[in-house]
Amino acid sequence: MPARQCPGVSRRSFLQVGSLALGGLALPQLLRAEEQSGTRTGHKSVIMVFLSGGPPHQDMVDLKTDAPDDIRGEFKPIRTNLPGLDVCEHMPRLAKMMDKFAVVRSLVGSEGHHSAFQCVTGRTQQNQPGGGWPSFGSCVAKLQGEVTESVPPFVGLSPKMTTSTWANPGQPGFLGRAFAPITPNADGMANMALRGLTVEQFAERKELMKRFDTVRKDLDATGAMEGAEESTRRALNILTSTKIADALDLSKEDPRLRDRYGRGDPKPAGYGDAGPLLNDYFLTARRLVEAGARVVTLAYGRWDWHGKPHGTTFENARHHIPALDIGLSALIEDLHDRGMSDDVSVVVWGEFGRTPKINKDAGRDHWPAVGCAMLAGGGMKTGQVIGSTTRDAGAAKDRPVHFQEVFATLYHNLGIDLAAATVKDHGGRPHYLVDAEMKPMRELV
Repeated sequence: MPARQCPGVSRRSFLQVGSLALGGLALPQLLRAEEQSGTRTGHKSVIMVFLSGGPPHQDMVDLKTDAPDDIRGEFKPIRTNLPGLDVCEHMPRLAKMMDKFAVVRSLVGSEGHHSAFQCVTGRTQQNQPGGGWPSFGSCVAKLQGEVTESVPPFVGLSPKMTTSTWANPGQPGFLGRAFAPITPNADGMANMALRGLTVEQFAERKELMKRFDTVRKDLDATGAMEGAEESTRRALNILTSTKIADALDLSKEDPRLRDRYGRGDPKPAGYGDAGPLLNDYFLTARRLVEAGARVVTLAYGRWDWHGKPHGTTFENARHHIPALDIGLSALIEDLHDRGMSDDVSVVVWGEFGRTPKINKDAGRDHWPAVGCAMLAGGGMKTGQVIGSTTRDAGAAKDRPVHFQEVFATLYHNLGIDLAAATVKDHGGRPHYLVDAEMKPMRELV
């Protein structure tokens, strides 16, 4: 029989609960890190929304109404509150607040992979250093650490998908597991449960807390905690804190606000390996950054629409775009209402755009040449459109914006000095966060 530390909980069970709550990390490994090289003053955050599969830029924010029918598509433009910018008719809520966004119509540099990798790292998958490139969230966790010791700096809300590369919340790469995100929804459970322990049970966990308290007392009585690594101490602080559980518990929100976000559907959105259009993710992301997380990533829906037999691009878009319109507009409005908009940067994008020409199955195929992004908050100069595309939306016409320029801007918004900050690989070699020629977007900062 395994040794018992308290009634009903074995040492092994305790450690299992700990690893599950903390992204699969063993307690002694969690948060073991080299000395932080950044500062911990202030609390700036980033919410990164990955539209897995590649959103159709020309059917959302770059409509080409004068193009031929096989390029233009089915959607009509509507005016926004930003002069000169029209968007898709299925984005009426966002249209009323486009002054709070910067729309990038000329996103370039995609390597064309069906993967979140480039959207969470800014890097390509070719010629990686040993251990692989760390994600944006992992770099931030390494450089800036926790805002509070009971809330991890990096949280990934992406659900489980058959196409696992879409579900990637951002890996730590050569920085090691200490800088991996916690992933409370990694098992794809609609209620964001922690393997048999629902959010509600975790939040209300009086009995569990008693057991944790007993473990702490037992450890203190034996002097074990005195000799424990600091990473283990911090891990236990997270496990026994209510802050993460509270942030994940949406029952604490006013139901009317949840309705404003749209709640959404936990079932796969579309076909095959889709992620859900679960608008609760947007609200959970806001609650997490409010609690102290620095970076929150999430994947939303399935935007890979090649056409029949799985529905045309436009049939799928009539489902996805309105759902995004509801959830994203609610998030931006909520951040502004709470006075958080200058501190929280939001970026929404996918791994590439879609083909200018509609295919024979009424779908659009992969198009790495150009895509789009929407940015808000973070003290950025919003209320503008950056870049443009050719008449068929097939290439950047002016001001091409590289993925890494967006990342440079996000790092800047967090107060990280790109000229000085580096992260070391397994061989001790320092790497800058973006390539030397990549700077924060001059239009935004």
